Amino acid sequence: MADTLPSYLTFELQKLMTNEFLNNKKQLFDLWALIYDWLFPSVFYQAIHKRLLEYIDLPAQPNVLDIGCGTGRLMERLATQFPDLRAIGLDLSTEMLRVARRNNHHRPRLIYIEGKAESLPFADGQFDAVFNTLSFLHYLEPQQVFDEVARVLSPGGRFYLVDLTARNSIHIPPQYTPVMVGGIRFLSLKTREDLGSGAGLLCLGHYPLLGPVFLTIFSKTPFV
Repeated sequence: MADTLPSYLTFELQKLMTNEFLNNKKQLFDLWALIYDWLFPSVFYQAIHKRLLEYIDLPAQPNVLDIGCGTGRLMERLATQFPDLRAIGLDLSTEMLRVARRNNHHRPRLIYIEGKAESLPFADGQFDAVFNTLSFLHYLEPQQVFDEVARVLSPGGRFYLVDLTARNSIHIPPQYTPVMVGGIRFLSLKTREDLGSGAGLLCLGHYPLLGPVFLTIFSKTPFV
């Protein structure tokens, strides 16, 4: 018997593990959906959304994507601040999206669809900006998500990534902490830069929003 599994069996095993990871996450957020906007984390996220808006620079009539949109609170704020904005919110949780659609005050400018950040169902260069706030820590394949973000961004488009850091240091390596279903991943600011560079995105800077929560802004250069 071989000491290692054949490559096709290894691939199938990894696929099963990934599917289980995503299903666990989906079930967790489906359960939270109806009370999510009343939980303390949601209040915390809303404060961060307000501070994020101070850093946003969008073109006229922007077309944007919010990955991990949850119940749509950030998109509602964006649509209010930018009256010509059109946006798509994407989330893994069916129930989170149900709440977002029910509370959508900006139809038809805002729409919500179910999908995975690792395989975005959009065309190349479709969006002027992509947002991801406090959900990147849940992704199993961070480089794959960055690659997909870079693909759907138009040249000159920006990626606004907001998440908790491993520590308030740019030099701390990535850490993995299994404290929720399937685990969560805290990335250092330096690791964010490396992931962005690997996808062809230029890091424009890191900005503290609240405690260990940092915003990192990336740009897709016209030459990528």
